[in-house]
Amino acid sequence: MTAQNSSQPSLCDPFWARPLAGLYGAVFVGGVAGVLCVLSALAKMNSRSVTTAAVINLVLVHGLFLLTVPFRLVYLVRHKWYFGLPFCKLASAMLHLHMYLTFVLYAGVLLARYLVFFGFRDKVEFYRKLHAAAASAALWALVLLAVVPPLLTQYGSLGDYDRSRCFEFQGELRAAWVRAVNYAAAVAVLAAGLGLLAVQGVVLAATGRRLPRARLAHQEFWAQLKSLVFVGVIFVCFLPYQCFRLYYLGAPAAPDPCGPAALYNEILLGVTALSCLDLLLFGLWGSRWFKSSVRELPSCLSR
Repeated sequence: MTAQNSSQPSLCDPFWARPLAGLYGAVFVGGVAGVLCVLSALAKMNSRSVTTAAVINLVLVHGLFLLTVPFRLVYLVRHKWYFGLPFCKLASAMLHLHMYLTFVLYAGVLLARYLVFFGFRDKVEFYRKLHAAAASAALWALVLLAVVPPLLTQYGSLGDYDRSRCFEFQGELRAAWVRAVNYAAAVAVLAAGLGLLAVQGVVLAATGRRLPRARLAHQEFWAQLKSLVFVGVIFVCFLPYQCFRLYYLGAPAAPDPCGPAALYNEILLGVTALSCLDLLLFGLWGSRWFKSSVRELPSCLSR
């Protein structure tokens, strides 16, 4: 790879492959550790809970994406794609599919919790384990039948791409319908993410007013903090990419695979993969050491 213009950062400059490789390396190590951590704890969870069903599906979503990360790392280290163009399209599409599926699962968990908090439901859980399995199966059937086929057949189909290069499908954005789909997805994620953030702020404020000063000793406050983790991952990992995506789709040089906009787009897209670390964070969140450390933090800061 050679940069077109040394005065500007370029995705075609091998230098930028190093931080991207480090980013995806951290995603792979932390993601695998998180998946293993949650798998060991699933037996203790309520199998009819909506949150448990979402966590199981998160394990599947993260696991499928993590299978493609080593191939991406090989490409970033060797600067050459050895695995064929069809698999390149699959690996590239998986990063986008992973982001949107993770967002949908987060939103589902948060909406279920808000229904309980605001009194619309006493609890949100499935009546039987079979119902939880059926709901998960319906989600994956929808993805496999309605999303995956057009994604695999249309993604990267509008141009003639070099088989030794990968993840450079910016030329697809020249098609008006592709840009329209991307605009709609970005606006939908931004609107939903900001809406969830606003509702979570209201929930935390209401919980804080209702509980006495020793809020960290109450299970209800910890439950709302866990919801805040979901919102935090959305805000940190997903919304920056979607904000930049709105600019990127309107930029005249967006289809240029070696332009600085393409580099920034790739970096922010890589940041979305950091959501794989959520399971590791949830495992840490459930540990007694973490909770005791958080409870002691105010007293430490006041000294």
